[in-house]
This record gives sequence, C-alpha cells and structure tokens, in this order.
Amino acid sequence: MILCQISDLHIKAGGKKSYRIVDTAESLRRCVAQVNQLRQRPDAVVLTGDLVDFGKPQEYAFLRQLLQPLDMPYYLLPGNHDERSALRAAFPDHAYLRQSAERIEYVIDDYPLRIVALDTVIPQASGGALGPASLAWLDQVLQAQPDKPTVIVMHHPPFKTGIGHMDQIGLAQPQALADVVRRHPQVERILCGHLHRSIQVRFGGTIASTCPGVAHQVALDLSPQAASQFVMEPPAFQLHLWDAETGLISHTAYVGEFDGPYPFYDGDDLID
Repeated sequence: MILCQISDLHIKAGGKKSYRIVDTAESLRRCVAQVNQLRQRPDAVVLTGDLVDFGKPQEYAFLRQLLQPLDMPYYLLPGNHDERSALRAAFPDHAYLRQSAERIEYVIDDYPLRIVALDTVIPQASGGALGPASLAWLDQVLQAQPDKPTVIVMHHPPFKTGIGHMDQIGLAQPQALADVVRRHPQVERILCGHLHRSIQVRFGGTIASTCPGVAHQVALDLSPQAASQFVMEPPAFQLHLWDAETGLISHTAYVGEFDGPYPFYDGDDLID
C-alpha cells in the first residue's frame, strides 16, 4: 500500500495569495497533478490539516474544486487554521468526518494499513491539545485491532522541534499521547503537519514525523528565539510505502519539473 500525505495547504478564497507572496492554490494544483502522474499511484491520500487559511465556507468550496481531480480517495483532518463545521458542510459525502459527534476523529479500515485520525484543534488557538476523551478513544480503537499495522494522523506534532516559535504552538502535554501509543506496538508511525518541514523523532515506541508544506516552508532556524518566518523552499509531499517485511518506508517528493531522470552512466563512462 502507498499512502500519500499532503499538508498545510492554506487555501484562500478566490486563489488569493498568502502574505501577498505564496500562491497556495497553484501549488496545490501542481501537487495534485503530480500525484496523479506518479508511476506508482497511491492507494489513498491523507491531508494533515491547515486545509484552508481562515476556516471560511468559501475557502472550503474552493478547496473541494482543487482536490476534485485527485484519482484516488482522500481523507481530510483539521489543523489550527480550520473550522470543523465549515469543513463538514463543504464535504457532506465524506461520511468519516462525522464518525465522532464533536471532534473530527475517525478510523479508516479499508486498506492494509489502518488510518486513525486525531483532532488536535483548540478553537481560536494556534497550539493543539488532545483531551482525555480523545486519548481514551484512541486506546480503545487500537485495542480493537492489535495485529493490524496502523498510522495515526494528526496536525500538531507531539514533540519539540527546536524551532522556537513553532514549539510555542505545538501539542500540549504530549507525554499523555506517548503513554497510550507505547501500549500498542502496531502503530507504525504518527504522521503530522503544522511544521512545514520534514522532521522525524522517536516517540512513544514508534516514530513521529512531520510533512513539508505543499506551498511554503517554515524557515530552518533551530533557536528558542527563532522568528516566525517562512521561505520559498520547494513545495513537497510525502509517500509512505507499507511493506509487510520492512514496515513503513517514507519518501519526500518535491513538487515541480526537474531535469532528468538520467542514467548514472553511459557508453563514455566505460572508456578510459
């Protein structure tokens, strides 16, 4: 199975640029086209939050148009820029969004790799949290299928990144999540967004990771006093390949057209 992860789309209504610089809609269009053209098509796509910029209905309507060309099923979860009721209203056919009455937490059991989504959103706040009810639900869900390889998807990463301004708006009390996850060795990975960079950390007996942004990236400044800045490094998405022998194998793919592929040798390389 191949699971594609796209994160931090920040779509604005009418294709308006973020910060008057970032064309998030065009970046997503290019990403969707590239995912559709992959030599090995993903079985599914998960979008790990900050789907739009202000949680407005017109933003979600535009997002739906941009995602419509995807050739495979996709699954949405909210980030701190999202609004639950507007997201649900824009995607009424995505029944999994209503598995839980309040928070957007759900289980997808349709694939060899089980997908469990957690909702870390605190309304009107940039940081995230998981309450006791969410942690109890997660524990119960994981107990139900202890032998099926599983990924947990969520927006806020449950670990310190070293980028000061982002760590200030991370997940509160991550140890509570680590304690639950450690009891369930079938959890192959915790896939997160929010950081607009690729980061990996050992966590709760597994690996927690973040996905690059599909449009712009957070500046790489490993300082507690790091300023809140972004850079126009290449947009990217990730592919997570499930292999029964190896486990989950993750790749970062950059959005764009690049020279190649070229062979690593040609006839001239064989001549002294």
